[in-house]
Amino acid sequence: MTTIQKVAIFGASGNFGTPITAALQDANFTITIITRPESTAVFPRDLPILRTPYTLSHLTTALHGQDAVICVVGPGGVPAQATMIEAAEAAGVQRFIVNDFGWGPESNSFPEFKAIAAQRRGGWEVARRKAEGNSRFTFTGITTGNPIDWAMKRFPMMGFDVANGSATIYDSGTEQFTGTTLAGIGQAVVGVLLHPQETANRFVKVLSIRTCQNELLEAFQRATGHTWTVQRDTTQRLVASGKRHFQAGVGSWRLELVVAQMFDEGQARCLVAPSWVESDSPLLGVMEERVDDVVAKVLQM
Repeated sequence: MTTIQKVAIFGASGNFGTPITAALQDANFTITIITRPESTAVFPRDLPILRTPYTLSHLTTALHGQDAVICVVGPGGVPAQATMIEAAEAAGVQRFIVNDFGWGPESNSFPEFKAIAAQRRGGWEVARRKAEGNSRFTFTGITTGNPIDWAMKRFPMMGFDVANGSATIYDSGTEQFTGTTLAGIGQAVVGVLLHPQETANRFVKVLSIRTCQNELLEAFQRATGHTWTVQRDTTQRLVASGKRHFQAGVGSWRLELVVAQMFDEGQARCLVAPSWVESDSPLLGVMEERVDDVVAKVLQM
């Protein structure tokens, strides 16, 4: 497999696409952003942007000459991933990084996520079949678990209301989960491209930290210098609410069940790998971070 230099990215302006694109720039890859003609997304001014319809013929032309393609589109773009993969293989692309950046094929999620997972798996299976039939085409999935700094800042339901200095601790607050910071997600992509042979045709497991709510609360209090207001809740209540909202078609069910399964005591639903050293993070150059490092990032965002 030759060195990967030219990289096309779908979803470059998204929550994860932005730090991934920045990491690729810092690593001196030659980047092309691909988006639909009607997109109003804002991209870095110094990168070439190719606007094209997401049809097989148009995408095959657009991806000609690229060494690798990264798909990090939002939920609305996931159905187009299969066409992107087919076009990449037809264009002679060496590596396609499929849209995971979540809990991967071994996810222990609640049944309500079955339809969402099936849609993602559809694209993954297309990539797997293409790789089996063409030795020059390979794929990688990057399983990162919780995007911990971004998620804690954006979703107080995860337990930490940074603006008000208050916390909600579910159950005992001791359930361990793994997370990857935005910087770690960006580095994971760079690491895959720098280690194409070791990461070919598999899902790599990445994390920056393994922690729990109680550890995070202590770190927030150390960083801010004051005691936070703490209220108690249960994952049992959150699960019941999420399932009820799922049945009623209320969109909040997703966040409720995501948080519930993260803190579902004794279930270890949200451990991508047992530890940093037992993950693919060392291979990919993703740094292990302390709880105080992660909290500092949240407070600076």
